[in-house]
Amino acid sequence: MLDPSFVTGAPNWIDLGTPDIDAATTFYRGLFGWELVPGGPETGGYGMYQLREKTVAGVMTVPEEQGKPAWSVYFQTPDADATARTVEQAGGTAAFPPMDVLDYGRMGGFTDNTGAYFGVWQPRANTGLGMIMEPGALIWSELYTPDVPAAAAFFHTVFGWRTDEMSYPSGTYTMIQPADGEGVDSSFGGIVPVDSVPGQAAAGPHWLPYFAVDDTDATVAATERLGGRVTMPATDVPEVGRIATFTDPAGAAFAVIKPAPM
Repeated sequence: MLDPSFVTGAPNWIDLGTPDIDAATTFYRGLFGWELVPGGPETGGYGMYQLREKTVAGVMTVPEEQGKPAWSVYFQTPDADATARTVEQAGGTAAFPPMDVLDYGRMGGFTDNTGAYFGVWQPRANTGLGMIMEPGALIWSELYTPDVPAAAAFFHTVFGWRTDEMSYPSGTYTMIQPADGEGVDSSFGGIVPVDSVPGQAAAGPHWLPYFAVDDTDATVAATERLGGRVTMPATDVPEVGRIATFTDPAGAAFAVIKPAPM
């Protein structure tokens, strides 16, 4: 699972691009209890969502003509520029090249060889998310892709990821581990054929963040009450937990899980 030490290649940041930060904040405050810490002019209005005074995500305004509302997942790198070169060599492309974000760190945005967007974060003053693996915080990430082997090979080249195939009644699931992880216990995400999940197929290749919750069914009800849409109802996955997937009122996709008892 996710480790707060954020080893190379592990998710260490997420952010939401949305056309209306105030509306998004109302939704996520009602759903997870997040509070917005607005960004100043020096950050271009980029803000932070916090839970119990710990940062759980970033948020920025993305006008509808510039892109669809979406959650983005960023992965730890010790050298964003070197990662950018490796991405290109592996068949990916740069959405925007690495750049400094004040003294917080260095970031870049890319698409993999199957078309899914992802980011990298090279930490400096900002070492990454302040809370993970707790209710209301990031716990898992999934890549939905048209070609699982090709995506796995790409990220093995870029980050050194290793994969394990896990068998479930619904089929095979590809688990991701960092290069220096030890077995499935170090997994932080999975790779899924995009056409195998109707609720995700329409979005094309993409990353889907999962947030931990205490009660999946209550989260489903709250999402509907707050104006979001349920794309997969609460579902039990044996030995994993109870999951559900959604879009927020603007259309950004995310998921939740109440983990199964250890």
